[in-house]
Amino acid sequence: MTQEIDDKLQYLLNTLDPDASLAQRHLWLYGAMAWIRGDDEDIQKAVGRVRQLLSTVQPMTEWRLRWREWWLRFVTDIDVTPLLADAGFAPRNAFVSEMAHRLRKKIIPATPETTDLGELFVLLFPTLFDAQWIKALDEKTLQQLGTVLLQPMAQEEQDPVTSDLSQALEARETALTQMAGMDTPGAAELSYWQEILIDAISYSLSQINAIGFASEIRTRMSNTEDTARVFHELPVAMFSFVRVLRLHGAQSDAARLSAQILRGKLQASKVAISTVYDHLDQHGISVGIVFMLKQVRDRVQRVNQLLDCLMSEQQMLSAARMISRLVRISRDRRSLRKLWQENTHLTAAKVAERHALSGESYITRNFHDWRALLGKAFGGGLVMGVAVWFKFVLAALALSIFWTGLSAGINYALAFVVIQLMQWTVATKQPAVTAPAMAAKLKNIDAPDAIPAFVDEVAHLFRSQVAAIVGNLLAVVPMAILISMALLHYTGSPMISDGVAFRTMASLDIIGPTVLFAAITGVLLYLSSLIGGWLENSFVLNRLDSIIAHHPRSRQLFGTERAARWSQWWRENISGLGANISLGLMLGLVPSFAQFFGIGFEVRHVTLAAGQLGAAAHTLGLEVLQMQQFWLALLGVALIGPINVMVNFYMAFRTALAAQNVQRVDRHRIYDALRNRALYTPFTFFFPPAGTSGNGDGKPSD
Repeated sequence: MTQEIDDKLQYLLNTLDPDASLAQRHLWLYGAMAWIRGDDEDIQKAVGRVRQLLSTVQPMTEWRLRWREWWLRFVTDIDVTPLLADAGFAPRNAFVSEMAHRLRKKIIPATPETTDLGELFVLLFPTLFDAQWIKALDEKTLQQLGTVLLQPMAQEEQDPVTSDLSQALEARETALTQMAGMDTPGAAELSYWQEILIDAISYSLSQINAIGFASEIRTRMSNTEDTARVFHELPVAMFSFVRVLRLHGAQSDAARLSAQILRGKLQASKVAISTVYDHLDQHGISVGIVFMLKQVRDRVQRVNQLLDCLMSEQQMLSAARMISRLVRISRDRRSLRKLWQENTHLTAAKVAERHALSGESYITRNFHDWRALLGKAFGGGLVMGVAVWFKFVLAALALSIFWTGLSAGINYALAFVVIQLMQWTVATKQPAVTAPAMAAKLKNIDAPDAIPAFVDEVAHLFRSQVAAIVGNLLAVVPMAILISMALLHYTGSPMISDGVAFRTMASLDIIGPTVLFAAITGVLLYLSSLIGGWLENSFVLNRLDSIIAHHPRSRQLFGTERAARWSQWWRENISGLGANISLGLMLGLVPSFAQFFGIGFEVRHVTLAAGQLGAAAHTLGLEVLQMQQFWLALLGVALIGPINVMVNFYMAFRTALAAQNVQRVDRHRIYDALRNRALYTPFTFFFPPAGTSGNGDGKPSD
């Protein structure tokens, strides 16, 4: 194995060519990094290869001269500053643009023929292992690396043959130094690495200022004297810092004091930006604005890291730590999932918060509330019985796939909207709003009674769900049968024919895909709640309630008082309307789109399924009780409800936990507490506790 490594190293040394094309030179560097990395991802072996490389080339005077020429070409062709300042940040301060950029980078790989060091950096260091072995380089190895590869050779190392080439390289290094501004008269001597860091800090500060002065940020910042002045003072503080640095050097007391002042201005800009969150909390979350705010916070952190490197006495060690950090950041920059999670977190929190407020009304804590919810569910079941009838009417029209799905979706949406306006309920829609209400109880999860109180809330919710499902089913089945009986009496035909009745029972058979379809329907229920929450957030963010209440045309059309009432009505109902309409359309259109692609998917909503089975039973008469298909379908309907609820609740609950920043350890504590309650007091999940026949305000009645 040692001989194989030596051969690879010898090949690398022999193929170093400073006169090669840009792509070939970068491919050589790619090969060198691959050799150091190895195939076994052993950190100590990778560090050992770095030491082997340095010890091998240290006595090779001619090779080191070729390397110096190669390195000068590299730093001349490629600007290092954008990597230090921009790695991990979006080229444009827009969430959608960054999402598209990352998606494009995942599809199209990087090319070595580039002058963009950020793109080349990803090619050279593609894995997190690179960050690990770079960070593991000790100070002695790093000092040797700087001496052997990055500093000019001492005169005694040279011979007459290489002297002319060495002088030419020194002349080019001097020219490069002059371009960087290192030879300013009277200035302290700064290294090339320090000059790059200064450029990177200046670039980062300009990006912070650009976001700070953006209109969508300025109009939402706290309107105080401090926040208005801070972004004007940043460039002044940077100019003063660079001036002191060049005059006195990075290790001087004056430079440290000036750096401290600059850090203070950075912290002030971060505080000013944080005031935007207060505005978003009151007036709705914008993913684009959240993205810009995160860019500022991360850039402030990057500037502080660059300042640490700049002021460090151990430049090689600080450079290695920075490169290791950039490897990790560059990897995260390619993650679509991380981008989505980081920038939609506040939106998810706001949606969860709004649902928590509305979800409280669906959680019953006493017998009075439980009975009231049962009545609301009964009303919802009556409306769903009518929707079942219309579904069969529309199916009999034999429309095309799309129009069948759209008409069915409109039918469901109208039913859900009527239920909302009548303040009734559909059981399977509740978990999406009640889960955030429960998760809100976990804000102070470290409190002694936090988890027991949360388990009590779960019991209340489960009991409420049982009441809602029972209420829906007690109404939808009789309603479907009554409609079928009325149709039979007045038209001579029941709601559906015998053939449709048998097909309906077969589709609900527990042995078939009913369970899978019920789970997918639970996902649709959850998505509808997200759509409702996002719609309400957009409504508030764009101040549509204010437009309805105060716009001259709105007042002219409705009058001042009516416009105000209309505005308040939309503010209170926009989330429910969005969730109900989107759910109805998805229940109708998703099966049609699936059928278009040859996927046999059908929605399995417990209330609709029970109504359909009731209509089929009426058509077939009492003989249906002797049919195996009926009992298998009945078992299928019995499973649809719990699966609808569990999938919907689980997804909404996970979203709410993420919004509340509940960590994995705490989640395990919650799950253990739930299991213990289910084992020792299972009946609390089904019936209100004794002595809680309250009066509706959560207190026991007299």
